[in-house]
Amino acid sequence: MSAEPDGPEDRLRRFATIWSRAVFPVTSTSSTRPEFEALLLPMARRLSEALRARAFDADAGRTVGSALVEAHCTDPEVLSRTLDCVDAYLVLYCGEDGDREDLRARSSRIQHAMAAGYAQALRERTLAEQEAIARAALEAQGVVAQALHATEARFRAVFEGAAIGIGIADLEGNILQVNGALRRMFGLSEQGLRGRRVKEWVHPDDAPQTWRLYEELVSGEREHYHLEKAFYRPDGTVLWTNLTVSLLRDPDGEPQYQLALMEDTTERRLLNLRLRYEATHDALTGLPNRTFFFERLEKALGAGEGQRFGLCYLDLDGFKTVNDSLGHAAGDRLLVEVADRLQACATAPGEMVARLGGDEFVALTTGRDTQRTVDELAARIMNALLAPISVDGRDLTVRGSIGIVEGPAGERSAAEVLRSADITMYRAKSAGGNRFELADEEADARAITRHGLTTALPTALDRGEFFIEYQPLVHLGDGSVRGAEALVRWLHPQHGVLSPDRFIPLAEHTGLIVPLGRWVLEQSVLQAREWRDRHGGEALGPLRINVNLSPCQLTHPGLVQDTVDILERTGMAPDALCLEVTESALIGADDDLLKPLRRLAEMGVDIALDDFGTGYSNLANLRRLPVSVLKLDRSFTQSMQQFPADPVDLKIVEGIVSLAHSLDLAVTVEGVETGAQAEQLRILGCDTAQGWYYARPGPPDRLHQLALVDATG
Repeated sequence: MSAEPDGPEDRLRRFATIWSRAVFPVTSTSSTRPEFEALLLPMARRLSEALRARAFDADAGRTVGSALVEAHCTDPEVLSRTLDCVDAYLVLYCGEDGDREDLRARSSRIQHAMAAGYAQALRERTLAEQEAIARAALEAQGVVAQALHATEARFRAVFEGAAIGIGIADLEGNILQVNGALRRMFGLSEQGLRGRRVKEWVHPDDAPQTWRLYEELVSGEREHYHLEKAFYRPDGTVLWTNLTVSLLRDPDGEPQYQLALMEDTTERRLLNLRLRYEATHDALTGLPNRTFFFERLEKALGAGEGQRFGLCYLDLDGFKTVNDSLGHAAGDRLLVEVADRLQACATAPGEMVARLGGDEFVALTTGRDTQRTVDELAARIMNALLAPISVDGRDLTVRGSIGIVEGPAGERSAAEVLRSADITMYRAKSAGGNRFELADEEADARAITRHGLTTALPTALDRGEFFIEYQPLVHLGDGSVRGAEALVRWLHPQHGVLSPDRFIPLAEHTGLIVPLGRWVLEQSVLQAREWRDRHGGEALGPLRINVNLSPCQLTHPGLVQDTVDILERTGMAPDALCLEVTESALIGADDDLLKPLRRLAEMGVDIALDDFGTGYSNLANLRRLPVSVLKLDRSFTQSMQQFPADPVDLKIVEGIVSLAHSLDLAVTVEGVETGAQAEQLRILGCDTAQGWYYARPGPPDRLHQLALVDATG
């Protein structure tokens, strides 16, 4: 019999075991390894929960990093081995059945949070140690001063036994005595240190106040000072220290010596620098990441008068295809090569390249002439992408779209600049890609408005901000009103009444078109029933309501059932409804797409082919479409507004009408604006028309009045 598979708890314990075996050899603890493993188990459980949580919780990683420091795991190798272990085994043992790519991305973010928590806890521990050292320094000052005035034996015991480096110099800066700890820190003998002068230890990274504080101390104006200072060792390496310098006075209170206490912080500083690098650089490409880039951009935008900046926002065209076809590993290798090429494009002073994430990169240039240099930088980037990139034996062609923002410092925030560059980049991508575009304030404003409308759409329907206007459909033979087309409008709180072309594409993009279209259909059919109930249906005749369907609605599985339910609830016959579908949506449509339209047509619902003549469809295909009405696009009849009409347009319309009638299709014409145009269309045999000549779209009551006038003569 096969063994039962490991449960989540068993896999969690296995992860904790691997972790403890990796870290235990470099910890300073009196615990046994099993005891240390028991200490790590709750930390492992916290990481496992953070890996599989619905929302990412950075606090979990930071807490675990801090807990390692609290457990006295302060050797720099502990963090390195821990991050390696989490990277290799957390997803494997704790990911369960989640998506591996998502879990790997989550694991990476957890590792950064752990590193940040570890660094913060180590910093707090360091500050606490510094306070203790400062107290020890003051105590040592008293002890050393007393020893100097009392017994040499007691002074030597304190001086040589101290774990921190101690040095004594006179007020002229001549080093008189050093202890063993200080000699080991510098790698020099006592003879190599004695006789040196304090001011020989100037370092380029000295804080501005370092030597001012020193002068104040040796002149008796200050009793002590504390700061971080770097020193050069004889071999050229750098020693970083926490330095406390105190003034020693003689029994009469006169300044006599200076006492320096040094703690070696070189390893701790290197660890902090490593953590800082990891937190500000992209792990895949080694480029600065979004955090680092924002720091540099904010600094550039805060530069003095006369300074300018130029920003290139790059997105690779078609990168998703590489991931989908060759895999994410190949995509990563492609990104690394692109990063190397971009890095080679930005080598001048004031230039940098960063990766924001995915296949998005930015290049920044600063100075006084960025109007020229940013264009040159963009051109270099485009040229750098021309040569194919070899990945897994395949030569891949890489192209990119770039949005450029340039301007003076101090006028915009970093977020505003990046948003403008992002908008401009997408404008370049919409124009076909493989190009760069310059930011334009008006285009930015339109894009921001578009984004605002997109985010407001989901709640606009719930708030009742949509309403419907109706434009009558008039029979060209007798001038009677035969129905109306329902046209949805959005009464936006800030922008006022918006026409469908402003929001229907956004609704299609967000998927809101399905519930919005269902609402329009239901309200329109309810309105048709109200017309019938108010006028008995006899005086007006059967008024048909035309409702537009978007391509997204055609593919929605609930279209037929929603239509049936609405007709049944309202008690309206199917022939009271006409659904309009654009010609372009049906070009090349297969049987699966046409099936719901055929079912609706078989029920008695009319199907109109809207904007006919704009999709360049084969006229022979009309026979296979379940349509009963052709709505001729207004572009064919505009010349008929004047007399005489263009004879070519007349022939085209006449031919379309003849073909439609031969296929038992009615013809409706849009955009009728003059009486001459209406009369010409009547002569050509068109059946119904709509346009401003008859009435503009308006409230339902206006249609009553028009229809009632026609019915009563």
